[in-house]
This record gives sequence, C-alpha cells and structure tokens, in this order.
Amino acid sequence: MSVNLSFVEGLIEQILADAEEQPWPGGTARDARLPWLPRKVDAVVGMRRVGKTWFLQQTLAQRVEEGAPRASTVYVNLEDERLWQLEAQQLGLFVDLFYRRHPELRGTTCTFVFDEIQTVPGWERFVRRLVDTEDVHVCVSGSSSKLLSREIATSLRGRSIATELFPFSFREFLRHHGVHVPRGRQPGRQQRSLIEQKVGHYLRSGGFPEVQGVDEPLRRRVLQDYLDVVLLRDVVERHGVANVVALRRLMRRLLSAPAGLFSVNRLHNDFRSQGVQVGKDSLHAFVDYLHDAFLFFPVSIHTDSERVRQSNPRKVYPIDPGLVSAAAPQGGWGTGQLLETLAFLHLRRQGHELAYYRHADGTEVDFIVQRPKGPEAIQVSADLTSANTRKRELRALEVAMEDLGIRRATVVTLSANERVRLPTGTVSIVPFWMWALDLALS
Repeated sequence: MSVNLSFVEGLIEQILADAEEQPWPGGTARDARLPWLPRKVDAVVGMRRVGKTWFLQQTLAQRVEEGAPRASTVYVNLEDERLWQLEAQQLGLFVDLFYRRHPELRGTTCTFVFDEIQTVPGWERFVRRLVDTEDVHVCVSGSSSKLLSREIATSLRGRSIATELFPFSFREFLRHHGVHVPRGRQPGRQQRSLIEQKVGHYLRSGGFPEVQGVDEPLRRRVLQDYLDVVLLRDVVERHGVANVVALRRLMRRLLSAPAGLFSVNRLHNDFRSQGVQVGKDSLHAFVDYLHDAFLFFPVSIHTDSERVRQSNPRKVYPIDPGLVSAAAPQGGWGTGQLLETLAFLHLRRQGHELAYYRHADGTEVDFIVQRPKGPEAIQVSADLTSANTRKRELRALEVAMEDLGIRRATVVTLSANERVRLPTGTVSIVPFWMWALDLALS
C-alpha cells in the first residue's frame, strides 16, 4: 500500500509541476461567465468537445491577468490516462502536495480546477471538504448532466452553481471566424452581407470548436466520432446498456428528425415492425441517458397539467445542427428544422425553460418563453415568401397569443424583417442573425 501511495504522490507531483509550466491556450473567447461566488463551487457541464477545457483554462488565464499569482491557479485533467485508477480519497493529495510546493500561498485564495471530475467515484465528498476547510475557489467540469441536476445538487448540498457550456453560439462562431459585431449596433452593408453568408455555414457545420474551417468530409468524420464516443463512454459504459443496437438506432432516428415530435410508444411500434427487440421502459431510459450526455434536449407541451404533459409527445432537439448533417445527411430534415434547432439552442443558452404550444384546432407554436416582461411566443419559419406559409404561421401565433394572453411574439426567419400588427398584439418578423445577435430586441 505504501508503494502505491508513494507512486501516486510522485505522479501527482509531476502533474502539478507540468501544469505550472504549461502556457494557457489561446482560442476564441466564450461569452459564458462563471458566477464565482465565495464558498460556492462552479460546475461547468456540457457535452464532450464543446470546449469546456479551453473555457476553464481561459478563465484561469483571466484570473492571472487580473493579478492572481500564476502558481495559485491549478488545473487538473482527471481524464489523464495516468489517473485512471485514482480514488476519491487520493484527490486530497493534489491539495496537500500543492501547498507543499507553495507554502507561501496558504492563507491566500487559490483556484483549483478539476476537469471531468465525474470519472472519480465519490469526488463529491472531497470537493465538499475542500471548500469547507481551505481558502480556495473550486471549479469542476463534467460531460454528464447528472453532474448538473442530481450529483451536484444533492451531494454538494447547495454549495454549487452550474454553468452549461454549448458549442459556439452564433456570436462566438462569428468571432472565431474573425467577424466582430459590436453589441447593440447594426452592422454596415458589407459586414451584413458577410454575416448573412455565415448563417448558412453555421446552419450546416454547427458550432463545435474543433471542426471550424474543416472540409465537409473530414468534419463529418470528426462529428461522427463525437457521437460514437458519447454513445459508448457516456451512455453504454456509464449506464451499463446492453442493447447497443436499439440505442444506436434511437440516436440515429432522433438525429434524422431534429425539432420533431417524439413518442416512445410510436417508436416502440416502429422498432418492433423492423425486428428491433427493445422494451418501452428501455426506450424511456435511453432517451434520459442521451439527455444526461447533453446530446439531445426534450421539450414538453405547454400546460399546467402534468397528466396532459405526460400524455403528449415531446419535441427533441440535438445539441448542434452539425451532428445532424454528419449523422443523417439524407434524413427527413430540412432548413426549417435546422433553423428551429439553432433557435432552441439560442434560447437554452440564455437559461430559459421552454415549452411548445398546441391548440385544440391543431395549430402549433414552436416555443413559449417566459421573459421578464411577460411570456413571448416564438415561431421559426425559414421562408415566409409563400402566402400560405405566412398565413399559417401568423394564425398559429394569433391563436396562442389570444389563448395565453400574450401581447408579444416573434417569427425567426432566414431573411424577412418586418413588424405585423395582429388583433392580439405585435409580431416581430426577424432574420435569425439579427435575433441571435440581440439586434432586433427592444
């Protein structure tokens, strides 16, 4: 046992020494910000490859720029293959050995970042003790929404604040490609044309940082690898899934119909007719697992009745449109579904709880959003040039506004920009780029 402990101590000493010499990476600045409250653990969660590591390291670099000593910022990647057998009680060695290296920093506020901490079972007790006994700020990250909703909330007992990180937002996407749009200022004609061109690229390629600027064939291969890793490591291994065939078929089905209505009962019948053996309970669990891994987000119908909510299908959105075109290039989706996915992600990044609306007459509205000034109805329609499409979308909004007492609604499009007065209130029709850059909101 002493030999093992000595080996672990030596390994951690080396990791700490290497971390001090490693320069912080550059890369595109993210708009997300950590709350950074005293005695609170900042938890950064999101799917693999969305840029959590870069974001955390950029956050540490910012701390140093603000005057913190470089040695007081400690970054540990717990997916380092040398740490694969690390146990929770050994996590404390990082702190003990750090202060052995820098005794002069005791009594000052140091920052410890533990990346992908969910790989160490029992990590919660260590973090809780660290925050309670040392003058430190702790950041943790993970690739499972369990870290956000269940493990963090219950195990850290109110000591944490979670920040979700997604692939690049449209503003971050533009920044990455060298297009900087000042907040609150309309761009000139030349920049506007460039932004409109970038919308098409964003719609197809998505916002995962690593694939920006990569040719389509290679981008598809990289994104397909992302899906395989999430499926095998964050779902199959984590939850002990045995029926991988049905799980993979479910994932492909959801990617082939982004922003579509989803019913486990209907899917179960489809699978049974195709000879895929899987139970309904398993399908329900698989959907939850894919949500846990941040791959898909379900949205329920707008209602105060839990019974109605449970009996109606949910809409399901992938975390990035690039995954759709990579995994299901010949799927039944179109530009409208990808645009609706981008609209969902924009609203989710803002922290909104979302629901879709359906009236008894069959009319639907994509999102009902609770804003500080009251609820807003948001419809997504890529092209309103057809008179029938325009009439249908505005009619759906008018019904929802009258039914829910909403006075403000928005239609997100690819190009149209106007205001429409309805008997129930005002509808703003805006292109996605203006809406996503907050240039069309009063």
